[in-house]
Amino acid sequence: MYLHLLQLGRISYADGLRLQQDIVAARKAGAIGDTLLLLEHPPVLTLGRNSTRANILASEEALARKGIEVHEVNRGGDVTYHGPGQLVGYPIFDLRGDFPGKRGPHLGPVDFVRLMEEALILTCKDFGVPAQRVCKRTGVWTLAGGSIAEKKIAAIGVHVSQAVTSHGFALNVTTDLRDFDCIVPCGIRDRTVTSLEIESPLATPPTLEDAGQSHAANFGRVFLRQVIAVESLDDLLAASAEVSLNARCRRPLPQRRIMLNWL
Repeated sequence: MYLHLLQLGRISYADGLRLQQDIVAARKAGAIGDTLLLLEHPPVLTLGRNSTRANILASEEALARKGIEVHEVNRGGDVTYHGPGQLVGYPIFDLRGDFPGKRGPHLGPVDFVRLMEEALILTCKDFGVPAQRVCKRTGVWTLAGGSIAEKKIAAIGVHVSQAVTSHGFALNVTTDLRDFDCIVPCGIRDRTVTSLEIESPLATPPTLEDAGQSHAANFGRVFLRQVIAVESLDDLLAASAEVSLNARCRRPLPQRRIMLNWL
């Protein structure tokens, strides 16, 4: 089983959304296999299906001064922030495929989210940051200690259409957390957010490239996929055709495509 990895660097939220739509359409048509997009966005707020604008605390004028866009999207969840220093991932998977723990014809959306959380927990661990799930609060959190409550380090929000997923997760790596002051993150008022940079005890601070490398590997590990990097949508279509041909002929995939570099 394979997972195609398309690393995009920093792109606008609108461009990322359009690319997601193209890849979702290709996945539904069976033209490509399961795909993970890794990228970074300029400052943007996104409002999920369950969101309320009351959770945006800054005025439109203040957001404009900061250069922060606002987009309403069809993912689950409330308002969240994306910005520089944050690793954003959009897994576009067909939930009718083979997955760990799958029961029945489809992997349930909640089970899909739990697998994403597990990959994020492993990535945090790679940087010396113990992380966990919190009951009834989607995402990944640091551990509480003494009078210090757990903090949210990664947010998750997905959309499923015809069994194909879109949207995904956002892991704070070197994110400027002051921009979260513009919102009530995910509608949760009694907890704060944090980042790998703040929480990691390592002598060398984590970079976005480090986090991308780690998370691509952990995503493949948790979802039991071999990760194959591609550079564009055209390459993704070509790689998918090559994987299909090799599978029919029982040939191993050429090693030249197996890379995990953040662009």
